[in-house]
Amino acid sequence: MEQKVMDPTVKKALEQFKALDEKITHFSSIIGLADWDQKVMAPKKGRNVFAKAAGTLRTEVFKLSVSQEMGDLLETLSSTEKTEGLDEMTKAKVREYKEYYQKSKSIPADLFQEYSILTAQANDAWEEARENNDFARYLPSLEKIVEYKRKFAEIYGYEEHPYDALLDEFEPGLTVKKLDPLFAKLRESSVKLLERIKNNGKPTKVEIFDQSFEIEKQKEFNRYILPIIGFDMNAGRLDETVHPFAQTVNTGDVRLTTRYLEKNVRSALFGTIHEAGHGIYEQHVNPVFEESVLQSGASFGIHESQSRFLENMVGRSKEFWKYFYPKLQEYFPNQLENVSVEEFYRAVNTVQPSFIRVEADELTYNLHIMLRYEIEKALIGGEIEVKDLPAIWNQKMQDYLGITPNTDTEGVLQDVHWSFGGIGYFPSYSLGNLYAAQILRTIQNEVPEFNNYIENGRFDLIQEWLKEKIHQYGKLYTPNELIVRVTGEELNADYLVEYLEKKYSEVYEL
Repeated sequence: MEQKVMDPTVKKALEQFKALDEKITHFSSIIGLADWDQKVMAPKKGRNVFAKAAGTLRTEVFKLSVSQEMGDLLETLSSTEKTEGLDEMTKAKVREYKEYYQKSKSIPADLFQEYSILTAQANDAWEEARENNDFARYLPSLEKIVEYKRKFAEIYGYEEHPYDALLDEFEPGLTVKKLDPLFAKLRESSVKLLERIKNNGKPTKVEIFDQSFEIEKQKEFNRYILPIIGFDMNAGRLDETVHPFAQTVNTGDVRLTTRYLEKNVRSALFGTIHEAGHGIYEQHVNPVFEESVLQSGASFGIHESQSRFLENMVGRSKEFWKYFYPKLQEYFPNQLENVSVEEFYRAVNTVQPSFIRVEADELTYNLHIMLRYEIEKALIGGEIEVKDLPAIWNQKMQDYLGITPNTDTEGVLQDVHWSFGGIGYFPSYSLGNLYAAQILRTIQNEVPEFNNYIENGRFDLIQEWLKEKIHQYGKLYTPNELIVRVTGEELNADYLVEYLEKKYSEVYEL
């Protein structure tokens, strides 16, 4: 059979496209490193100029991504009659760049640069406001960010709600119309289950955490568990920051951060496991995707599915603590010597409405996300203004969780996301929970020994399954394509509803 010769125009375009993709990815890696440094290492006095430099570099990446060269290459590589022979990987790269190009090409470069510098500087404004419980310090920065995001939504375009344009940045294809019914089902079941726990649940010994847990020992324990659960310390590191995050420089350099609190051992413990879920995903991406737009996870929601899966469905399971609890007792003998593994398991799964999202239990966590989703949707829709956020936040906390923050630091100022322009990001967390529950059902069906693997510390076997089914593909597939490949169906809220019902009925003996 005669082999089809590739069109010379396409061949040349492919070479140019590969070089441009590599250049953008290299710049993006350095930006990632700069972001990590600004939040973890950089002295405060140098941050303002640092932020401007990062904004300039981001603008250069933006210009490359929406350049005439990129537009011409995408047009050539999207031509059906010329590109029948393109491999799956190249088609995925074209898809990723084309989507960004079509949305962003109308944004003037100077507008983008102003926005990039603003968001780089806003992190400091947020940190200072949070530290001093002073929303007014953050207000001017946040007002400008929201103004930019409203402009961008109009430039990107949308069919029904302007917030759709921002959701799509984090979860391609997601809309308010799709999200509302998923959240409605989850909200209804969560509120009912929370009420049953309040009225009929057997109390847990959550008071065991009302003690001092030496921070140095917390650090040692976290470094002990990370390699066991699958994070390669030779391809990453763990540091401290105000708000935990994971940052990928490349698949061989994935940086985790966490926050240690002496009076709250659960914060760093589960925060570290959560970020490790992100990090392991990035470390497992197929090396052939390195130095390309495909080298990261499929979407923010799929990424969150991996961190929430490891943190909650593995890390808060009874089997996990059957394996790790004796070692934790070695580190904290005075605090835990008279606490059984069963009591500890129930305590780490205590349901207790709280102010801080990152320290919320598995059940109430989604209510924290819904609150933020409603605020963001109304902000971008122009129904509310930034100056009114503290009062709106506190009222929604009362409506959803029955508690009102005493300060803005434990209320509207607790999250870093808006400072870097991440409006549209928050729904990814609950989407991650929804995806994770669906993935859990699949792995339990395909790997009957799943719970035994956890209890015996064979996390390598669980990670192998995740790598084979999810991690290795990077951005090769869209989130919807990937979840259908893994589980056989599109996203379905029933699995998380059933998971939460089953788990907390057992924990609280309902």
